[in-house]
Amino acid sequence: MAFIDVVEWSPRTNDIYAWKFPHENLSTNTQLLVRESQEAVFFSKGQIIGKFGPGKHVLTTENLPLLRKLYGIPFGGKNPFLAEVWFVNKAMPLTIDWRTTSMRIMDPVYGAMVPIVATGRYGLQVQDAEKFLVKLVGTLTEFTAPQLTDHFMGPLIAKTNSTIVSYMTANRVGITEIAAHLDQLSTFLGQPMAEFWEDYGLRLTGFYVTSVDIDTSSSEGLKISEAISDRSAQNIAGYTWQQKQTFGVANNAVNGGGGMGLLGVAMLSGAFGSGGGGFAQGVMQQPAQSGFNTAPGQTGNQQQGGMAPGANAPAGGMHARKEVFCANCGQKFSVGMAFCPNCGHRYNPCPICGADNDENARRCVSCGASLAGSTASADTADACPRCGTPYKPGTKFCPHCGQRLN
Repeated sequence: MAFIDVVEWSPRTNDIYAWKFPHENLSTNTQLLVRESQEAVFFSKGQIIGKFGPGKHVLTTENLPLLRKLYGIPFGGKNPFLAEVWFVNKAMPLTIDWRTTSMRIMDPVYGAMVPIVATGRYGLQVQDAEKFLVKLVGTLTEFTAPQLTDHFMGPLIAKTNSTIVSYMTANRVGITEIAAHLDQLSTFLGQPMAEFWEDYGLRLTGFYVTSVDIDTSSSEGLKISEAISDRSAQNIAGYTWQQKQTFGVANNAVNGGGGMGLLGVAMLSGAFGSGGGGFAQGVMQQPAQSGFNTAPGQTGNQQQGGMAPGANAPAGGMHARKEVFCANCGQKFSVGMAFCPNCGHRYNPCPICGADNDENARRCVSCGASLAGSTASADTADACPRCGTPYKPGTKFCPHCGQRLN
């Protein structure tokens, strides 16, 4: 059996932590070359018999004293022995990308369970070559960064997921706010991760969380992501989800003209429900204006039980509202208020549904009804001398404060 004269390692890539020399038939005259940032560790008969730092070494019983005990090798001469030689890369830290599996948190902002995923990077450097080789390498011939990630996939994901959920829950940080906390979250995760890797002879040189996002790979997460995006657009544009839905249906009805028919109005009324049905009710109570046919000999008022359009309607429209959304800032306030308590905007109610509108609006933002000639038009309305509430000509008492007007 031929003896190996030179043992060395020239890494082909920079992502290898440890590499095993392919031959074991060595002798006490073999030369060992260890490059900078490397360390060579010798194993024989199940135990470590020596380790060498950077430099050129000739193997002898002096620098491998256990050889005499294991093999009975005398001093001097060229004596054979068997040993595994592992080279460990102790250079600059290797950077590894990580990603968690989907996890669920109770978002404190939306009050709902949200599926999330997190990504990041960390750096590892071999600190204790002996501990690293004994605990991790085993029967492999090399140990790379991807192998390290795969080897610890289970415990790393479990530890990372639980720590992220604990941080967000304890600090009441929602998914839309977590981006501002990535530095703190990275620090929070770094300490337990450092302790984890120390047990394997590795030093954690850095740990970073680069993103925490909604898991859009699931249908649930995709719906939540779309809802949050839609809500952001509404906040920027200054309208609510209810207003968006109501206006869409009302706009279709208005564009359809008088050809909707009673069935179409009934469907519209059912779609609006009690939360935005003012427009549908207004249409059904104004057949002459909407082009609905009445029975022969029957007037529009008779069809609706003799009530004239808008007669005896509660203040704020055919369906009295308790609260409305401010047309200026989007905040909700009581219809009993003349001004928005958030921004001071004067309440400009739609005569049909009671929704608040801009003072220059021609159509109601909620139901699409025309505001021309109504109390929503500041050019044709009088105002109460006490509270400033607009009122129709002929009104005897202010609908807001009770002030006598005529």
